[in-house]
Amino acid sequence: MKKTSSFLLIPVILALAAGTIIEKYHGNAYAVDHIYNSWWFILLLSAVGILCISAVIRLKLWHTPHLMLLYTAAALILLGGGLTTWTGQHGSLVLAPNTPAQTFVDDNGNNHQLPFSITLNQFEVVNYPGTQSPMDFVSHISVEGQKADISMNSILRHKGYRFYQADYDMQGGSTLSVAHDPFGIAVTYAGYLLLIAGIIWMFLTPRSRFRRLLKGTTLLLLLMVVGNASATPSTLPKSSADRMGQIYVLYKGRICPLQTLAKDFTTKLYGNASYQGLSPEQVLSGWLFFTSEWCDEPIIKIKGTSLRNQLNINGRYTSFNNLSDHQDLFSTQPLPKDLRATDEKYNLVKMLIGSELLKIYPLVDSNGTLNWYSQNSPLPLSTSDDEYLFIRKQLSYCQELVIRGDYDELNNVFDKTILYQSKHAASVLPSPFRVRAERLYNALTTGRWLAILSITLGLIFFAAAIFPTRNKSPKSIHLLSSHTLPLLIVSLLTLFLLLIFVLRWIAGGHVPMAGGFDSMHLMAIAAGIISLCIHRRYPTAPSVALLAMGFCLLVAMMSGSNPPVTHLMPVLAHPLLTLHVTVIMAAYALFLFAMLGSIAALIRPALRTPMHRTNLLLLYPAVSLLALGIIVGALWANISWGNYWSWDPKEVWALITLLLYLFPLSITNNSQRSTLSFHIWCIAAFLSVIITYFGV
Repeated sequence: MKKTSSFLLIPVILALAAGTIIEKYHGNAYAVDHIYNSWWFILLLSAVGILCISAVIRLKLWHTPHLMLLYTAAALILLGGGLTTWTGQHGSLVLAPNTPAQTFVDDNGNNHQLPFSITLNQFEVVNYPGTQSPMDFVSHISVEGQKADISMNSILRHKGYRFYQADYDMQGGSTLSVAHDPFGIAVTYAGYLLLIAGIIWMFLTPRSRFRRLLKGTTLLLLLMVVGNASATPSTLPKSSADRMGQIYVLYKGRICPLQTLAKDFTTKLYGNASYQGLSPEQVLSGWLFFTSEWCDEPIIKIKGTSLRNQLNINGRYTSFNNLSDHQDLFSTQPLPKDLRATDEKYNLVKMLIGSELLKIYPLVDSNGTLNWYSQNSPLPLSTSDDEYLFIRKQLSYCQELVIRGDYDELNNVFDKTILYQSKHAASVLPSPFRVRAERLYNALTTGRWLAILSITLGLIFFAAAIFPTRNKSPKSIHLLSSHTLPLLIVSLLTLFLLLIFVLRWIAGGHVPMAGGFDSMHLMAIAAGIISLCIHRRYPTAPSVALLAMGFCLLVAMMSGSNPPVTHLMPVLAHPLLTLHVTVIMAAYALFLFAMLGSIAALIRPALRTPMHRTNLLLLYPAVSLLALGIIVGALWANISWGNYWSWDPKEVWALITLLLYLFPLSITNNSQRSTLSFHIWCIAAFLSVIITYFGV
């Protein structure tokens, strides 16, 4: 039975991987038609489902309830997916204002009649207070005499149909996604419930293999083996630059301290949040008030040897003026990737020099709408003479004070600017507590030093653990080889990362789990917490965690940029997404622990048997968490846009990862050959995690 299961799962995995590759070159629709909805793939999945049911009967799994639940759940989930494909309907309904609509178009271009009509009374774009950044999109509709609202993450259910906000047009029209799946969702959700029940039962029942492994097992992991100096350009004193950084600015669709923009500006240009010991605010103020000096400063990072040769530079950095002299390179369209990145940096500096970037002046126009303007922006006709002069002349007056060296008066001007902002936009400015949190967050996240330090310490502790001296060693060596010091460091690092997480949450106004930086940061926290929970049974877990946390932090900042705190897209502002990311990152952290443990076992054969038991104990919760994460992600997708599974490459590769890690769990004998194969598989399977996270 197990050999047959493996035989069937291998072609399923290969087909899923091929589908993602085909989608890259031919699009999702082509991959769905030629792979996922093809007769042979459906036949393959049907065989897997039939095999699950036959296993329950042939092996009499009702005597092992958790296995019966897991096998039955798999069959139900596959059946539910088939029912959704064969009986479900998904399409789009276009609504014009005050016009009843009853016909929607499915994904294949066919028309379908609703058993009722829907009328759009009004479409509304709801912005974040004081900005033009959309917070939500709302269709106010009427259906069969009843009024209702449809918005992001707030759907309408009526007579078995579900309607989701999908799009809108500039004429006040709205487009709704329509989903009608009377059988597939019910069966699939039943499968999800059985799967969750089976997982919980597996961890609780004393008869499960996981509980047998847990008894008397000592968790063990012992190993992993393992600028050019120049004169600093002129800028404001740090105190004045810091005062300037407290001014509010409209940036990335949100109101935040100017410090945030300065940090992103410096990081974008230089690849680091500081430059020659200068703070981000000093760098920004240098460009503002000492423009000619900074235009000659080699601060703009250039990627690509070929582009560096074309710009006639020896190192990795060039100046704004040098880019200006080579503008002919940017005349071809479309621009290559390296040129496009450089052109973005060049235009960013131009926007700052031209006073277009600093939208620091709030004004209410004659219609009562609050907008933020830069020094040279077209101002509303209702702007008073005093306001007009203040906006047009304020930065010029600051420039005059800088030339005179009157920084006390300059600080007063910065303070008056904040007072002006408070007077005109008091209702939309972030609270002082939120601003302090964001400023502290900016100050604590200014480079990759923490990642490098964590990796370095991890390597040192791994080496000390794997090569313990047999002779009487000095206290320093004993301290390195014990797990007390790494445990303390991991505890402090985890607390620090949790502080960063909370500060980012406060500053952004939402749980920070939406982007790549956020998820890698969360994975580092998960690695730290997991190591603290298991360190008594797993003495070197803190050492493993240091290395894992360091790599996660390094990957988070790999491109040299720390993403700005921004408003969240409406579809991402849902608690299920937060749960999905949390669970998935915990699973990936456990897979990383298992991979490092298997590397240790391959290098030191004496560790293969104990590490076999250790990694099995890690893989059971890891696979369970990954399965739960996929389920939660499917629920979130279904709530957000009406489809719990769309064969997106990200979800497909998560499924591939789940299937790959089922193989080592099926190895029940403990021979040297099978143990070796187990460790090799744990290492190779982690490549799927990397592909899932980075490749797609």
